[in-house]
Amino acid sequence: MKSARMWRSPDGIEWVVDVELPGSSNAMVLFRHPSGASSRLDRYNWYISNGPEARSVTSHLSKSKVLDALDDAELARLYRRSMRISRPDALLPAAASDG
Repeated sequence: MKSARMWRSPDGIEWVVDVELPGSSNAMVLFRHPSGASSRLDRYNWYISNGPEARSVTSHLSKSKVLDALDDAELARLYRRSMRISRPDALLPAAASDG
């Protein structure tokens, strides 16, 4: 069972790709930055499944099957539309200094 894989983005960064929060029709795909020092560089997007699991509210996708379904072209598409992972507490010092 795979837990993660490596993928190189067009800018040359080699990301660790992981799958979290699998549901019946979607799963979060995480792009973990190689520095590992800050989650602020990590990114995420949602993988949407069209498989039979998507039509059943009682079934769940498996992390390894989602990871296996992600070829380089699909990862590139997800990465292009990915968002940075941000933590609300990272905004607190700026908000506190405004007041």
